[in-house]
Amino acid sequence: MKKKKMTPFQVVNTAIMLILIFITLYPMYYVLVASFSDPLLLTSHTGPLVWILGEPTLAGYEKTLTNRSLFNGFKVTLFYLIVGTLLQLMLTSFAAYVLSRKTFLIRKGLMKMFIFTMFFSGGLIPMFFAIRNTGIYNTIWVSSIPYAVSAYNMIIMRTFFESIPESLEEAAIIDGANDFTVFSRIIMPLSKPVVAVMMLYYGVGQWNSWFPASMFTRDRKIYPLQLILREILIDNQMQSADSLAAAVEDTFSSELVKYCTIIVSTLPILIIYPFLQKYFEKGVMIGAVKG
Repeated sequence: MKKKKMTPFQVVNTAIMLILIFITLYPMYYVLVASFSDPLLLTSHTGPLVWILGEPTLAGYEKTLTNRSLFNGFKVTLFYLIVGTLLQLMLTSFAAYVLSRKTFLIRKGLMKMFIFTMFFSGGLIPMFFAIRNTGIYNTIWVSSIPYAVSAYNMIIMRTFFESIPESLEEAAIIDGANDFTVFSRIIMPLSKPVVAVMMLYYGVGQWNSWFPASMFTRDRKIYPLQLILREILIDNQMQSADSLAAAVEDTFSSELVKYCTIIVSTLPILIIYPFLQKYFEKGVMIGAVKG
């Protein structure tokens, strides 16, 4: 059987995709290789990085993992990731289920209110006063409660719920099920793809969140990982600019710590993502096509 020749369009399309793959993956490869490189050679290196410079070393990871602030940031971010994601998923699914019911009389008005928030907001100063007056300022809840529901994610979830046959709900109601039973035993078990997508969206958002904590917290004990990472990067840059000679002589170069910290903070999400990939594609396509 003869192999089918590629058309000019397929050749161009393949070339463009390979270029995009390279542009996406090379920065990650660069950071990974740099994290194992010799700190002295890394400080003086310029241009692209293809191989590990000098003898591979774990010195940067040793210093990164023994940083107490970083370890505490991991614990705080883990709390945000678990509690914040569950809270966001619960409230988003509740809102999506209510707004997907055709018997809910004011659902069109509420949908317009949700959509309005996607384009307009009160701004940072009203947000600050709202957070302070509700008593969650400088608490661990400041990164979860004010951002508990995303209108965009709620619309995706509502669209998925609307694709579930109404006959299933009607049969359950005839058997005596109430709304909560229908939601928990019929709707949610059939919505695993979109639930996985929402968990990924919210989970990544919680993992990468640093701005709310930087604006609305002052206690370093509740700083998330990304805010600690930001401080490390800024402090290392300032140290390198002020005393370059001392930084070069230091075994644990600021550049090496920077790359190791990025790897440590990114690795958990990279590990989790492949397990949700099959749900991610299906859930996004359903939310995009329906409605």
